[in-house]
Amino acid sequence: MKSIILATLLMGCAFAAPLQSIAPRQSRQSEFQPTTEPIPILRQEQEVNFDGTYKWAYETGNGIKAEEQGFLKNAGVPDQEAQVAQGSYSYTAPDGQLISVTYIADENGFQPQGDHLPTPPPIPEAIRKALEYLATLPSTEDPYAAGTQQPGLRG
Repeated sequence: MKSIILATLLMGCAFAAPLQSIAPRQSRQSEFQPTTEPIPILRQEQEVNFDGTYKWAYETGNGIKAEEQGFLKNAGVPDQEAQVAQGSYSYTAPDGQLISVTYIADENGFQPQGDHLPTPPPIPEAIRKALEYLATLPSTEDPYAAGTQQPGLRG
């Protein structure tokens, strides 16, 4: 009898726990409601051309600025066409730092630049010298690349 009462109490606690966790979520929803006035759009420009080039820009009342232009590189050249987009954006971070990014996105991927972005460490001197030396060597072709010879066979 005691085990039945204990099992009933445990099941009651197990069902009550999810119900208690729902109530705080509903009351917390008001935390995510905007508490300030809407931010005005100070400037907005858009241009889309028939040749596929485009340009857009905007600026908001809280200091956000963004602009981009795009075009098709090597238009009409099979296997060499690439859509290119280049632009910039800036805003003030919560800590007060001005974040400014310029970028290009093309066949080589998205390439951002900004003072706040991490950069790789410099190449060690020995490796830099080795790379420079290798660049001066004449190129050699792999005799097996063309498929005319195979290792161990003489033709």
